[in-house]
Amino acid sequence: MSSSPPMVLAFAASDPTGGAGLQADLLTLASLGCHPLSVLTGLTAQDTRGVESLLAIEPAWVERQARRVIEDIPVAAFKLGVLGAARNAQVIAAILAEHPRTPVVLDPVLASGRGDALADADTIQVLRDALLPCTTVLTPNSLETRRLAGAAPDADLPECARALASLGCKYVLVTGTHEAGAEVVNTLYDARGVVREDRWRRLPGSYHGSGCTLASALAAMLARGLEVPEAAQAAQAYTWKTLEAGFQPGHGQYLPDRFFESK
Repeated sequence: MSSSPPMVLAFAASDPTGGAGLQADLLTLASLGCHPLSVLTGLTAQDTRGVESLLAIEPAWVERQARRVIEDIPVAAFKLGVLGAARNAQVIAAILAEHPRTPVVLDPVLASGRGDALADADTIQVLRDALLPCTTVLTPNSLETRRLAGAAPDADLPECARALASLGCKYVLVTGTHEAGAEVVNTLYDARGVVREDRWRRLPGSYHGSGCTLASALAAMLARGLEVPEAAQAAQAYTWKTLEAGFQPGHGQYLPDRFFESK
């Protein structure tokens, strides 16, 4: 029998479009040679235009799903997306604390691309207090970076990133999609400052699931043994190519094509 591919466990809510959420995680991880494991944290009613509603899975069910899988299968990396509720975040933080050597990529999905709220104040507080200390790489966009840091909408991003690193996460990869400019500038920070900066040509259109794709790709690269700076660059390159090959199946945003290389 052949050896198993790296196993990556994704905690996320479902997205019926397959553009974001748990489905995006599964597609991305599989396309990068990892086997995706999954824990469903919530159900959403949404389309490519936005999120109508979110139904959180009961915390006991989140814990039951995760522990059942982890007790059976060795996990090479964890990826966290929409967690559904503060109590879910607490359960997940407790589980991650039991596996301090396993890389954790946290995508703090606070709102949809349209601005629909996906995390309330209590969930954000648990994220800051309990999840960040367990996190290897946090992957917020610039809006999320400032909000998580408790800063003003125009606050200095390097200062906000350092503030988040001081809460316990080892690295913060701030994506610049929401900032002005012909290029998208993504910057990786640690507690000392800038580790690397990558610039990407800004693509036309609006994309659903780009953040999920980046975070899952980063988890895949870490599971495959890359160090964080190299994993961050490789994940960005993969994500940019999925967006360049993106398609518009509905009336809203484009979806990334995670299997662009197979065409």
